[in-house]
Amino acid sequence: MKNFAIAFLLGIIVGAVGTWYFEQERESATAVNEAEQRAAEAAAKARDALGQAAAGAKSALASRLEALELRAQDVKEDLARSGRLVRRKAREAGELVSDAARDAAITAEIKGKLAADPALSAAAITVETSNGRVTLAGTAPSHEAIGQATLLALETQGVREVVSTLQVSGG
Repeated sequence: MKNFAIAFLLGIIVGAVGTWYFEQERESATAVNEAEQRAAEAAAKARDALGQAAAGAKSALASRLEALELRAQDVKEDLARSGRLVRRKAREAGELVSDAARDAAITAEIKGKLAADPALSAAAITVETSNGRVTLAGTAPSHEAIGQATLLALETQGVREVVSTLQVSGG
């Protein structure tokens, strides 16, 4: 009878420990699932926000390209007509930048922008600046890229005019 009582108490203890262990496992699994769900929701919100920001930036870029007539069709027509693309900043057209150091800084800044843009090859595009007038020469992968390169140059501080003789690679 004494052995039976010890076995019975031992069985209760083992059962209680087993129940506690499996309850802890279930709670841990629930906590992990909840954390994974919160992380997935946060990732979805981040993707949505990034998508909206990208759409806004793309829209703003498209508006600037359109306003300056730098869309692919505009670039293609200008190149077909005259073999070059010329755009001026309206508010800075009358200002002259004669400082050679400033021209060198403008050239360096534009080359940096071209190098940072994955759609453009800084090695394939030469940049020269004289009195705030920037000349882009070389090749680009598309008419869109020519417009983008012209816009990058035109949006650089101190640039009053951009002349592009860029040609589409292989064409």
